[in-house]
Amino acid sequence: MPLRTEALREFETGLVSSLRVNRYSQVSVRTNHYSVPVRLIGRMVRVVLHASELVVYDAHKEVARHERLIAKDGSRLELDHYLEALVRKPGALPGATALDQARSAGKFTPVHDAWWQAACTAHGDVEGTRALISVLLLHRHMVHEHVVAGIATALRAGALTADAVALEARKWGEADQGAEQPADQDIPPRRVDGGATVTSLTERRLAALPPDPRPLPSVAAYDQLLRFRRRPADGQAYQEEAP
Repeated sequence: MPLRTEALREFETGLVSSLRVNRYSQVSVRTNHYSVPVRLIGRMVRVVLHASELVVYDAHKEVARHERLIAKDGSRLELDHYLEALVRKPGALPGATALDQARSAGKFTPVHDAWWQAACTAHGDVEGTRALISVLLLHRHMVHEHVVAGIATALRAGALTADAVALEARKWGEADQGAEQPADQDIPPRRVDGGATVTSLTERRLAALPPDPRPLPSVAAYDQLLRFRRRPADGQAYQEEAP
């Protein structure tokens, strides 16, 4: 039987407090500031302060996790928390503290910067920055390395839209999954209507399974039942004479 949430709180080892999110989408804990998603501005959240990290909950759902600041008057800002607001005000991105911290943490790479500059050159600063924000939103549901590789591939091809980056990132993800699968040439393709050939996904998955050393099943033990037949008239079983 699962423990109730109230019971789990009794074992909480961190310092728990209820705080209101300010207009900058931050909570203030011991003179330091930590970001939360912008949708929580003005709401009360539960903050748990541990020795090395800080966790923020909206009701029972975790919405932010930061490394704890030791010095005073510092800030930990997650760029992802501000993306919805930056879509409306893209001009605020270049000078944002959250962007500087994302660069320092390696989350916003030189590849991001190069694609952003190219997008702004092609579409203008406002639309180019909005396109970059759409690319950053991809990190929420795609692997970071796949998105970065997709950005680099799209940049080389001159494809400066978020849709192009998403397509290339998915290709990198599929390539990573395919690296653990047998090569396509090991499975003969099948021809479909229109002359195109496709490889069966089921066959590919079956080919990835280890060999089965068990003998094939046999129904020989049931052959003795074949000696019994039913009369068409009364349905009674009778034993057929052995040959």
